[in-house]
Amino acid sequence: VQLQASGGGLVRAGDSLRLSCAASGRTFSSYTMGWFRQAPGKEREFVAAISKSGDRTNYADSVKGRFTISRDNAKNTMYLQMNSLTPVDTAVYYCAADRTYSTVVRTTPYAYDYWGQGTLVTVSS
Repeated sequence: VQLQASGGGLVRAGDSLRLSCAASGRTFSSYTMGWFRQAPGKEREFVAAISKSGDRTNYADSVKGRFTISRDNAKNTMYLQMNSLTPVDTAVYYCAADRTYSTVVRTTPYAYDYWGQGTLVTVSS
């Protein structure tokens, strides 16, 4: 599967953004999907993930209550709605696909097999 992330940009603290991740191929619904981010000088970190059917989600504590992950399997697309953004959220955001046969929604980047190119989110204070 090939992934294309989009929707990043420059916003002010308190603003919202919605990221999208478009997937190629006809097997999108067979992948657990996730969002990760990497700030300058830091390691890539988990943000959110969603099960194949979309019925289960997992969030990093730092984004709980502010970010919402969703997917539309008919459109082969995953989303990340980000509200109440702060400068700490500034990073390159990556979408990723986990081809696991398990129903577990994993949070480690090492579990994910395919990655998009990333989209930059910059939040000014």
